Amino acid sequence: MDIQIWTYTLVGITFSIYVGIAIWSRAASTKEFYIAGGGVSPLANGLATAADWMSAASFISMAGIISFQGYDGSVYLMGWTGGYVLLALLLAPYLRKFGKFTVPDFIGDRYYSNTARTVAIFCALFVSFTYVAGQMRGVGVVFSRFLEVDVTTGVIIGMVIVLIYAVLGGMKGITYTQVVQYCVLIFAFMVPAIFISILMTDNIIPQLGFGGSLEDGTPLLNKLNDLHNELGFAEYTKGTKSTGDMFFITAALMLGTAGLPHVIVRFFTVPKVSDARKSAGYALLFIAILYTAAPAVSVFSRVNLIETVEGTQYTELPEWVGNWEETELLAWTDKNGDGKVQYRPGAAVEGKSPVFAKGLGPYGNRIVANPNMNSENELFVDKDIMVLANPEIANLPPWVIALVAAGGLAAALSTAAGLLLVISTSISHDLFKKQLMPDISERGELFAARCSAFIAVTVAGYFGIHPPDYVAAVVALAFGLAAASFFPAITLGIFSKSMNKEGAIAGMLVGLGSTIFYILKFKFGFMGGGGPEKYWFGISPEGFGTIGMLLNFATAFLVKSFTKPAPEKVQELVENIRIPIGEPEVHIH
Repeated sequence: MDIQIWTYTLVGITFSIYVGIAIWSRAASTKEFYIAGGGVSPLANGLATAADWMSAASFISMAGIISFQGYDGSVYLMGWTGGYVLLALLLAPYLRKFGKFTVPDFIGDRYYSNTARTVAIFCALFVSFTYVAGQMRGVGVVFSRFLEVDVTTGVIIGMVIVLIYAVLGGMKGITYTQVVQYCVLIFAFMVPAIFISILMTDNIIPQLGFGGSLEDGTPLLNKLNDLHNELGFAEYTKGTKSTGDMFFITAALMLGTAGLPHVIVRFFTVPKVSDARKSAGYALLFIAILYTAAPAVSVFSRVNLIETVEGTQYTELPEWVGNWEETELLAWTDKNGDGKVQYRPGAAVEGKSPVFAKGLGPYGNRIVANPNMNSENELFVDKDIMVLANPEIANLPPWVIALVAAGGLAAALSTAAGLLLVISTSISHDLFKKQLMPDISERGELFAARCSAFIAVTVAGYFGIHPPDYVAAVVALAFGLAAASFFPAITLGIFSKSMNKEGAIAGMLVGLGSTIFYILKFKFGFMGGGGPEKYWFGISPEGFGTIGMLLNFATAFLVKSFTKPAPEKVQELVENIRIPIGEPEVHIH
């Protein structure tokens, strides 16, 4: 069977399983819709958390970024891994003992204020919509190549599938779907990695193959550094970013992880606080399998790409190049007229989203915008295709290529479902039930949650069709926003007994507002914008969430010093949730 038939088969089977689980686990109550009834086992929750956590950014885009940026791209690996450890050890058990299953609910009750709850709802929606845009972009990339439909159609198909199991099953359906999705995505990520590791380094373990040698005895990383030097790229193992920017981006990703509402809610689906700790350990183990293999996949794909295309006559390129050209995620323009692909540093296309003219050049090449730019580079490769194209570049069997497509969809849809649940819960529970309609019936609240999910997936689909950047960059912005808004409020809510509502509210507004402004200015040209040379203190938009977080903390403490401390009852509550003995959940009424 060819690649497309294999893809239809594997994607069809996995989608049928997801929908079947949704029908089987249809949520009948708000508790089942919000937290799966609170009866999920630690092992199942660990698998579901890993799938929820490993989004399209982890599966599709992270290895692609590391592949292109080398050392500079390692910030994503370090930040996301360290962030999960921070969340699992520092925050999750305390939030679980507090007994609130949404971040706005925790902030509203801990800071005894509906205003704080409303600000938290706004933050949750802003972060979640930014994050889910990256997932839908990933869905569109996979569909556009392997099912040979355009990105818009691919996003719509993904929207329909995720809507079915998110709306029908709620957290109950999402949890058991994510268990299956983890198995699909990890198998899909590791199988081609193992294949290619054996082919290139004769080592069955990709993590060891990463530090191994090629058939001629040349260390793999040395080979890649030599290729980069020959072409004029920076050495793969040496970065171009400043140490300060590396630190700020890593910190934003790490601290943003600890404030992501769709991951936090997973710790409320288990029966006890001790189970939350166990499921965190399981999840970290399952996550580590992919994260330790990602650098190897990055190097394998980079070496194979360069050796395949550089200096090759366009008419002699393998079939996969033309397949990806059809998606408009890869393009070549013959600037010097020799018919060969010249892959060098510099921009091959103009702008963040290349606009392709319909028409063929002298060698059948797809013409890109402004082909006469002052750059030697003739090849444009979208970072998001590297993991998906990796098996094709290495000439692996069609079923392996199709498996990667199914894995990419599993990763994107699993996280998208978790985010959509956060959005619907924030609206139905935190906004309607807690503020606007406190007397709403459980049936009415469940209906509101499902309607909210429908609206949310529609908005998410729009952002997936019109994304601001490649997957991991969009997700990085979401992490920065979470770091600037939620992390200080949650941390102070647990570890500072005297922190009051005025300080928390002011801190969230300043942290989120400053980060949004910086992103709009330097990512979207707001108020004149500017390139990297105009970044404040050399900090990129992806790393400014760390500054927003510091401003949040500073503002919170400053405002608190001029206002009354938290009530005695709240201070006693904070003291109670930090006591590790006993399992009772505590609430403020």
